[in-house]
Formats: sequence, C-alpha cells, structure tokens
Amino acid sequence: MPELPEVETVRRGLLKLIKGSTIIGVDVYWNRIISGETHSEDFTSQLIGAHLTDIKRRGKYLLFDFDHCVMVSHLRMEGKYEVSDTNEPLKKHTHVVFHLADGRDLRYLDVRKFGRMTLVPKGKEFTVAGLKTIGPEPVPETFDLTHFKKVLKQKSRAIKPLLLEQKVVAGLGNIYVDEALFEAKIHPLRPANSLKPKEVEGLHQAIIDVLRKAVLAGGTTIRTYKNALGEVGSFQVELHVYGKTNEPCINCGAPIQKIKVAQRGTHVCANCQKLTTKNSLPRS
Repeated sequence: MPELPEVETVRRGLLKLIKGSTIIGVDVYWNRIISGETHSEDFTSQLIGAHLTDIKRRGKYLLFDFDHCVMVSHLRMEGKYEVSDTNEPLKKHTHVVFHLADGRDLRYLDVRKFGRMTLVPKGKEFTVAGLKTIGPEPVPETFDLTHFKKVLKQKSRAIKPLLLEQKVVAGLGNIYVDEALFEAKIHPLRPANSLKPKEVEGLHQAIIDVLRKAVLAGGTTIRTYKNALGEVGSFQVELHVYGKTNEPCINCGAPIQKIKVAQRGTHVCANCQKLTTKNSLPRS
C-alpha cells in the first residue's frame, strides 16, 4: 500500500503535470471507486468545467482542490495516477479518466479496485471517513512529543498496530512502522504504555527521520509503485529490516526475523529490539 512518502511523491508529480488544468469530461468505468453520497453520474457532472487549483495531502489521502469542491482520493493497495495524451489507448485496469482541456487525460488505474474517490463541497473534506479522526502529520511542526507521550501512556495495545491505525500519527504503514521501530530499538509487540519516556522520544524522532528520508528518496518501490511521472522510488535501498528476512542486522549481525503482528508481516531484529516476558503481548 502506498504510504505517506509515496503519496507525497505522487502529489508533487501531479502538481507539476496538471495544476491549473480544467476538466472537460469524466469517464467512470468502475462505479464502486466513487464513494460517499455522490454517485458516479453526479461525480461526473459536478467535475465538468472544474478548475484544479491545488493538490494537497493529509496522511495517505490526496486532496484535489477545485474551485467549488474537493476530491478526496485514497489509493489503497495498488491505485495510481497517470497523465496521458487523450488519444492513447487505455491501459488495463483503468477505472476513471478525467479529460483535460489541453488534450491530456488524468487516468486512475487500480489492479485491485480498492481505491476510493469522494467528492465533497469545499471545506467539508475533513468530514470524510478516515480524515475525521486522522492524527497529526509526522513532521516537527505538528507532531507534538508531549501529546505523543500522553497518548502512548494511555494505550496498552502493542505499539505497531497502534501506529498503523492513523489516529496517533498520520501516514505510517507497514514498511515505515517496521523501519521506525527498528531505528528506535523497540519491539513491535511492546505495549505502548510500557515504553519509557526516552524510548518514546527516540520513537518520535525515528518516525520523523524515516519518513523525511523516504520522501526525499521518492518513496519505496517494492512491487508496482511508480510516481505520477512513471518513476520508481529509491528508498528500498535504504531499508534496514523490511523485506530483509534472514539477512544480517546492520547493527549486530543477527538475522532479521519475520513475524506476524496484528495479522501483518513484521520485520524485526530480536537482538536489537528486545522483548521481555514482562513487556510482551500475545502475537496475533
């Protein structure tokens, strides 16, 4: 699933390509991608003539700002946008096409059809499910350490699934939670309220650092992810634990293990990220 760095990279690429464009037509080939109260016919009619003024991001969501409405887009597992000449044949798995006034298309492709687009009036974007309860962006200006400490102190859940749920901090997915916990030397099964203040401080900084580096690298390409310009990310060469099963830990040389935490494949160095019986939760 594209996480914050990948979605931010897509946003930046789309801004270069289509900011200021006007939509003259929309074709929806898979109606379920259009979610919320607006059906595909209304979705199409409301966007005809719309002028794209900006593209923003909140967590893993893209927010397309038009003059009278906002389209909230979540890529989910395999969603991606491409900009093509309108005369080019449609690729397989193209589900929504936005025809632009300059003779190009913005095309949404999604192998699994899990992605969603929701059209709402301007100013109502944070009423969309998922954005209502989203946590702060993982940057120093908004990710407050004092509040982070307070929230973790109140939670007995394992730290990894807590970070994945998007309410404590926005944008983290499986890859970057594994990487941040490794950098902070915290086992993913540690109950959040078992973390000492210094450990929380280390985790807070690790989240900021890992995501900043991943954004600079254009995200991580594991299988199919490409940005709006058709380029792959390069952060995969900087991964330390994710996808490194049985490879030696860069710190201690112990083999990286893959375990299940909250039904998610999870990569960990059991030596660097120690888990004691006292501070563990049952694996699930």
